Amino acid sequence: MVDTMAERKRQLVAAEITEAALQLCAVKGFDTTTVDEIVVAAGVSRRTFFRYFSSKEDVAIQLMASLGADMRDELRARPADEPPATALRHAVRRAIDHCVDEPLKSLRVVQLILRTPVLHARMLERQAQWRELLTAELAARLGRDPATDLFPEMAAGMALAAFEAAMRRWSVSDGVTDPHDLTDRAFAVISPALDQAG
Repeated sequence: MVDTMAERKRQLVAAEITEAALQLCAVKGFDTTTVDEIVVAAGVSRRTFFRYFSSKEDVAIQLMASLGADMRDELRARPADEPPATALRHAVRRAIDHCVDEPLKSLRVVQLILRTPVLHARMLERQAQWRELLTAELAARLGRDPATDLFPEMAAGMALAAFEAAMRRWSVSDGVTDPHDLTDRAFAVISPALDQAG
């Protein structure tokens, strides 16, 4: 019970810091927003801020931190005989579900990441890690050696390209377009190649 309450408090503090940072960045821009301004707006100390985040970049990126593991777990849970394109589409949709759960916050974060070069670079680093997770899982699923077979890595890369395309279009539409529909449309483009090679 104590652990649950402590974790709930931790989540609340992190959420308050995140919300303060997003509001400031929306008004001032990411580059000109400082950690000092974020802590004042959130009503916390610098020490508290750095207990939760190592930098202001982490405030935005952390909202997407678990997506790679979530996609891998969904891919692992898919039926063994499911075609690669279908399994990967479901894995990516799992990540999209996180955006749909908190659409306003997620949209602000995606827009901030896409228009801020340093955040976009950090996001690409994350996606490289996700690609490794999906590559390993897909290789195990198909009984292929990712060290000699290009398919698992290429397929994971294509799935993540579909994810990024859907997120970009969702961002540009200002949240009007359904991200699940965008994901399905993106996979309609890549599915023939995935299933033919798979």
